[in-house]
Order: sequence, then structure tokens, then C-alpha cells
Amino acid sequence: MVFNIVTLLAGLALLTFGADYLVRGAISLANRLGMPPLLIGLTVVGFGTSMPELLVSLKAALTGSPAIAIGNVVGSNTANILLILGVAATISPIAARIANLNRDLVMMLLAALVMLGLGFWGVINFWLGLAMFVSLALYLAWVTHTDRRRMTAEEAELVVKMEGWKEALFILGGLGALFVGASLLIDAATSIAREFGISEAVIGLTIVAVGTSLPELATSVVAAFRRHAEVALGNVVGSNIFNVLGILGITGLVTPLPIEASMARFDIPFMVVVSLMLIGLILLAGRINRLAGLVMLGVYAGYVIWLF
Repeated sequence: MVFNIVTLLAGLALLTFGADYLVRGAISLANRLGMPPLLIGLTVVGFGTSMPELLVSLKAALTGSPAIAIGNVVGSNTANILLILGVAATISPIAARIANLNRDLVMMLLAALVMLGLGFWGVINFWLGLAMFVSLALYLAWVTHTDRRRMTAEEAELVVKMEGWKEALFILGGLGALFVGASLLIDAATSIAREFGISEAVIGLTIVAVGTSLPELATSVVAAFRRHAEVALGNVVGSNIFNVLGILGITGLVTPLPIEASMARFDIPFMVVVSLMLIGLILLAGRINRLAGLVMLGVYAGYVIWLF
């Protein structure tokens, strides 16, 4: 048991550091290739910070644990809103001062509703995966076209180049750490689930989901302490879109993903309700204050307790 816990923690650490180094190296490469900062932010950074979820879901699906793959995405999206935004808002209230936020919130809700429909359908096959991935690509193309404007301070920070050898080291080292970390995390999580008689779905919805969301959590906490908590909101909305359409889309292209009936009945509808609550809070209050953040953390704690 101790070995499994140590392996789990090692996997989480490798995923976190691997994602960070991969993103930094990929940003440098993208700048070397002349990509605009906005496109780098949407694609390179977006996919980079979602690489832990992607590799974990692929590894789980290919090794016969589709419940972990689906639970990873559904649980990550729920944790992104209730846990990450809850922590960030408790540290520093989040004001919805993000350009085109309403557009991205609508897309996040559509992605959640797609997940709800897939739950009732019962499986994500090749064609559904392809449709999801193409939808994400079209959305990114639309955003890139409509958001042509002067660089923000955050985007300006993406304009950085490293020396070629260092760039290659960051990209290859980051990918290697992600692959090893994903393997360690899945092996340890499934062993712990079997030892305690916990379903793989619950492990995917909780331990694996929170673990693969650590890059987003770390980014959001740092931003909140710097009084830029709205960065957390942008990260969460973007990540939730990527998770459903990108990660499950790519995984579905590789191998069919059956969705457990219990997850379709409760966990996916709960994710949709949480998404609706976030949108309602933003539209009605225009911000997420500390009290709302504490309530979100309380709801997440209750959800995890209910699962176990």
C-alpha cells in the first residue's frame, strides 16, 4: 500500500513538472516558427496544460480502464469549477474581466451538454471522437479569427525564445516525464482502487481528476495571490472545453470509450449543473466573491464524500 501511494505521488509530480517544461519548450518553438501569441495561448498552452489529462485518459483507455479515462475528464471539469475556482476566489475575489468571456462560457456549456448526450448514448466511438475534435479545431480557428487585437500583458509573456538545445530538452524531457507520470499514476490508482474495493470510476473522478488538474490549480493559486484571480477563470473555462472536445475526442479516435451508466446518471449531470451554476453566478453577480468560493469548496467536499 505504501508503495502504491509513493508511486501515485511520483506520478503526480512527474505530470505536473512535465506539463510545465513541455509548455515552456513548446512556447519557444512556436515563437521560433512565427506563431502569433494569441494562437500560442489557445493551442500550445491549452493543449500543454491538458497533456496530463490526455495521456492519463489514453493510458487508461488502452489498458482496459475506460472508467478512469471518462472519470478523469468529468471529474477534472467538476474540480476545475468547484475546487480550483473555489480556492482562487477564497484567496482573492474573481471579477469577470475577460474579453469574450460569455462566448467561451457558452462553448463550455455546449461541451458539457455534449458530454451529457454521450452519457445517454453510452459510448464514444471513432466518429463521435472525430466530430468532437473537429468541433474544437473549428472553435479555435473562429476564436483566432475574431480575437485579432493588440496583445494583452499575459500574451506578451508568451513571446520568448530559448536556445535550440534547451528548447529540445524541455520538450522531450517534458513529454518523457508526462508519459512516465501517466503510467505510474494509472498503475498506482488502479491498484489502490482494487485494494480498497473502490470502483475505477470513483478513482478517476477524484484522485486521478484532481491529480491531472494540478497544473491548472498551481497556476490559479499563483494568479490569485498576485491579485489576478480572473486568470483562474479563463484557465478553467478553456480547460473544460479542451477536456471534453479535445481529450475525449482524441481518446475516442484511438479506442472506443464505453461510459458507465452510474456516471451517466449522476456524475455527468452534476458536472452540467455545476457549469450552469458558474454561468449563472457570472451573469448575475459579475464576480465570484470569497463567500461563493467557500460554498463551492463545501459543495466539492460534499460531492467527494458522496462518491466514497
